[in-house]
Amino acid sequence: MSFKYIEVTDNFKKDIALVRLNRPKDLNALSLEMMMEIRDAMLKLDSNPEVKVIILTGNEKAFAAGADIKQMSGRNSIDMLKVDQFTIWDQIRQTKKPLIAAVSGFALGGGCELAMLCDMIVASESAKFGQPEIKIGVMPGAGGTQRLTRAVGKARAMEMVLTGKFISAEEAFNYGLVNKVVPVELYLTETVRLAEEVAKHAPVSVQLAKEAVNQAFNTFLDQGLLLERKNFYALFSTEDQKEGMQAFIEKRKPDFKGK
Repeated sequence: MSFKYIEVTDNFKKDIALVRLNRPKDLNALSLEMMMEIRDAMLKLDSNPEVKVIILTGNEKAFAAGADIKQMSGRNSIDMLKVDQFTIWDQIRQTKKPLIAAVSGFALGGGCELAMLCDMIVASESAKFGQPEIKIGVMPGAGGTQRLTRAVGKARAMEMVLTGKFISAEEAFNYGLVNKVVPVELYLTETVRLAEEVAKHAPVSVQLAKEAVNQAFNTFLDQGLLLERKNFYALFSTEDQKEGMQAFIEKRKPDFKGK
């Protein structure tokens, strides 16, 4: 299986596979095509008996700086509903094997949501996390309002979602969003070390333990995700969404009208 937007190494280390986002010129912006490739890679690795743990990473500058805004800017609510991009995210969420994000640089918008979709996060000291969708007239739509709130609490999640502010790796660690913070040159090495700690245990018990932990987390998540997606799609019928995304593409400040 060949990929255009990601690189997959089944045997990166013994028992460990590596999936690297590979759109460096676009700061690994998460296009629909890239997300489909990530899903396909996860399905492939989940069925590979030689793989016990999967690492998802980008590069030192960016894990993923957000969704591909150019791809979405001209769509309306019905277009977004028909594309149904979040079904792909749901399929990635069903990955049975432990999935660890190795994050350096920007993890913003969809990039932050993709990191939170993973089971654990190792961050470099340069990592920046945020949900800045509010700045372009929309809101998080791939789990940001739900997973971020569960990770950092309502007050901090509200501040991040309603202002679009970024937080540093150290803040993310203090808030409980990431497992550890390490120097930039060691972020992948330390992620591999964590993966090796997991991989040495019985694979079936690891998978069932992951399922059990997620059940505690996901009990009310599905309802929250449905509301989040409904509201996200609705925003694509507003003039402010069109203005916000166009301003982002044109690198200017948006002029929101509240309609």
